[in-house]
Amino acid sequence: MKSICFIGARGGSKGVKRKNIRLLDGKPLIAYTIIEAKKSKLLNSVYVSTEDEKISHTSKKFGINVIKRPKKFAKDTTQGYVPIQHAIKYLESKYNQIIDVIVVLQPTSPL
Repeated sequence: MKSICFIGARGGSKGVKRKNIRLLDGKPLIAYTIIEAKKSKLLNSVYVSTEDEKISHTSKKFGINVIKRPKKFAKDTTQGYVPIQHAIKYLESKYNQIIDVIVVLQPTSPL
């Protein structure tokens, strides 16, 4: 059974730009979510989906695969399931494998 973790992190927040890579106690906010996801023995892999190059770079520094999200799926009006669908279609076509379970973690709620 193929299970993945999806962490959606867009850079264009209205309130706080690039909040996902703002430092919290010396680490980027997204790092806390990445670190915990990587600890799971139930997940085959962890992916960050983003349209933002700085978030992508930060995620890769923590050993995470990044799915480049089209900007049209990274707007304030984009419904939450749209980037998840994009990620599933991308991964299934790239690896020719069906994803059975997807766990969605929010980088802005690391606790």
